[in-house]
Amino acid sequence: MPPFAPITDPWFYAVSIPAVLLLGLSKSGFGAGFGSLAVPMMALAVSVPQAAAILMPVLLLMDLLGMAAFRKDFDARLLRFLLPWGLAGIGVGALSFKLLEPRWVAGIVGVATLVFLAQRLAFPPRPDQPPPPRWAGALLAATSGFTSFIAHAGGPPINAYVIPLKLSPLRFTGTMAFFFFAINLSKWVPYAALGLFDARNLSTALLLLPFAPLGVWAGVRIARRIDAVLFYRFVFAGMALTGVKLVWDALG
Repeated sequence: MPPFAPITDPWFYAVSIPAVLLLGLSKSGFGAGFGSLAVPMMALAVSVPQAAAILMPVLLLMDLLGMAAFRKDFDARLLRFLLPWGLAGIGVGALSFKLLEPRWVAGIVGVATLVFLAQRLAFPPRPDQPPPPRWAGALLAATSGFTSFIAHAGGPPINAYVIPLKLSPLRFTGTMAFFFFAINLSKWVPYAALGLFDARNLSTALLLLPFAPLGVWAGVRIARRIDAVLFYRFVFAGMALTGVKLVWDALG
């Protein structure tokens, strides 16, 4: 295969360009949760592993842009707690990648996401309610790393822990930007070892790269102007849509 041999199917780009734009919006914090729809959308045209591999360079650029935009808005203490568990989840995902069917992993993430949202609606948090226990944070961060490795669906699990902490929109977004930069960077070596980076996937990623800054830019502008209550409503909407789509794909 020649060095530059991208996918040429128009249907692939019809679903992949909107997927990349959604991913960019989620990286900026606005629409957090929608980013987990990127791989399922692209899986309408290619396999889940191939979609995940194509998105890796796109994710790297988005992570760098997100960190630059929110470099002063993150919770360093929270990151020091979450990152080791998230990286442990990456390790489990790498070891089990060939043993698990990605759609079932996505389905589990979808069910867990919908259960979390149902719990929030049935039992709204009280102003004096304490933050979630640290063991829940460790478990959800590890789950986030695992599902991120399998299908780039790490957003819903970690959101389930961080949202109840009631961070400001900017602090929430900045913390997630740095968390997923470390998570996504750690996936490069095992993805390469699994043979997911070939000329076709990398060439296709190169064609999608210009759409990455556009999505992040639009989301950053919105995130810096949006009211906190409205911001979290969009987060919940993104998680709900993601949960339904992931469960649908698993059953389908």
